[in-house]
Amino acid sequence: MLRRSSPIDAAGRPHRRKILPAMTLAAFVVASAASAQPAPLKLLILGDSLSTSLGVPEGYGFGPVLARRLRADGYRNIDIVNGSMAGDTTADAATRLASTPQDYDADVVIVELGGNDMLQQTDPAVVSRNLDWILDGYRRRGTRVVIGGILSKPELGFVYNVTFDQLYPKLAARWGASLYPFFLAGVFGHPALMQEDHIHPNAAGVERIVAGIAPLVERNLDAAAARRKVAEAR
Repeated sequence: MLRRSSPIDAAGRPHRRKILPAMTLAAFVVASAASAQPAPLKLLILGDSLSTSLGVPEGYGFGPVLARRLRADGYRNIDIVNGSMAGDTTADAATRLASTPQDYDADVVIVELGGNDMLQQTDPAVVSRNLDWILDGYRRRGTRVVIGGILSKPELGFVYNVTFDQLYPKLAARWGASLYPFFLAGVFGHPALMQEDHIHPNAAGVERIVAGIAPLVERNLDAAAARRKVAEAR
């Protein structure tokens, strides 16, 4: 039985010169394909404990669930960074942004802040000034903004309720941001979707939040991608 041997060169060594160019070409094609892939859009989540994974199993917080929803909807070239911090007020978030602004750059940002301010009964005018500062910074960077609004608790009184609850629509109109009026819409007040503290969503509640806000996030990702194409074409 004859065995097929490798080609032999004049010195009696196996001849492999014809193989190397093919390998080099393959490596070049792979490298070219990688370089042709556009840089991913960056989606930043800037919020408090409502948009972290507080109280839910790993992988079932707002960031991971939103990431799965976006992938399922075909948004695969997206980097999602969760810059949320449990316990943050609007002042805390503004301080973090001021100290390390490079950590919070993004093409699209979801701003979900104000709940802790409300629970501390912070003057709505102070909350508005802090969010104004944050949104102004993102407008200057050309970042698309989705505001996740908060509603105040009824027991804080009519005046506080009205003043606080009007913050988010006014901010969205002022800065041209997209508004999701109540981050906990369809979740708050529903025991099956809330944790025992009646403040934070459970895993099922997170799924409901993502289902509500995802279309708004996707529209802003589309707009950011279109803006990038126009900028690259210039």
